[in-house]
Amino acid sequence: MIENYITYSDEVKDAKLAGKPIVALESTIISHGMPYPQNVQMAKEVEEIIRTNGAVPATIAILEGKIKIGLSEEELEYLATSREIEKASRRDIPYLAAKKKNGATTVAATMICAQLAGIEVFVTGGIGGVHREAETTMDISADLQELAKTNVAVVCAGAKSILDIGLTMEYLETHGVPVVGYQTDLLPAFYTRTSPYGVNFRLDSAEEAADFIRVKWELGLKGGLVIANPIPEEDAMEESFINEIIGTALKEAKQKQITGKKVTPFLLGRVKELTEGKSLVANISLVKNNARVGAAIAVHLTK
Repeated sequence: MIENYITYSDEVKDAKLAGKPIVALESTIISHGMPYPQNVQMAKEVEEIIRTNGAVPATIAILEGKIKIGLSEEELEYLATSREIEKASRRDIPYLAAKKKNGATTVAATMICAQLAGIEVFVTGGIGGVHREAETTMDISADLQELAKTNVAVVCAGAKSILDIGLTMEYLETHGVPVVGYQTDLLPAFYTRTSPYGVNFRLDSAEEAADFIRVKWELGLKGGLVIANPIPEEDAMEESFINEIIGTALKEAKQKQITGKKVTPFLLGRVKELTEGKSLVANISLVKNNARVGAAIAVHLTK
């Protein structure tokens, strides 16, 4: 029955038949995370990095109600330019499928679709989490619940800097989600290589990460895990500088009464403006770096 809702690109279909490593990619970063044309250029370059490193990319989106596992260049362009693309998390998938609508998948939705397609590794920029002032707003990303129950490893540059990272780590701990530092003891915070918070475990190679993932699931311990991979040093931003910028953006969001799924795109957009584009350069750099690591882990998992 599930086959009625999923379609595969020829490249992904061939990879599945041949037992090749596949890496899932989200599409919200294209439709809602970056401006045009940097968004589509980034998407194509990230796919190529994954191919170069021995795996097959599978960018995921919902188009005309179908969950698409692997997209054509035309579909990537459409996601990058259309204003008719909804932001799709777990709750939105059945509605978009039933109404034959278009949606760009968040971390949570991409994890769901990846698991349905049998893909174990997913590369993104940063996970969502507990937003600042969540004790009054209850604004907590569905990404965290998905990590607690869906068997997909998420390679990212840690949690987005706009979040309450301490509470995000507490939430993940409560739900038994391991946060693994890739060649780091400290949790990276998206634009920065470090944060005041330590990771649960440090692993220094793709092979070690793949072993950890395989053991977790073979033991029947359901749920995903976070592979936190710091942004390359040359593109990292200074912690106090970016925190000041984020503080300004958060105040503006509050004044404009921006809530729910509109918060993250607004904050990322304002941070880009306030840093005069430096945050966008950092964002692209960290996604590419995560693609290299994710592809290597997928290759070892397949072995």
